[in-house]
Amino acid sequence: MTMLTHPRGPLDQAADSSGRLDTVGTAAARAHLATIKRFCMRALPVLIAAGALTGIIALKAAIYFWRFHY
Repeated sequence: MTMLTHPRGPLDQAADSSGRLDTVGTAAARAHLATIKRFCMRALPVLIAAGALTGIIALKAAIYFWRFHY
């Protein structure tokens, strides 16, 4: 019976290669996450600029309609 039981805890890695983590898949996942992070960091200033432009246009429109009303 002792040969069939699992001697390690549930969080320990296996000693043989079949039970180890996939290091190639992990490296690929890290590369994909880095690409996504790089894309988001480049898209963030564009979104901020678009939001600022939208705010300026909305403020100008509000001032125009406020003056036009009187």
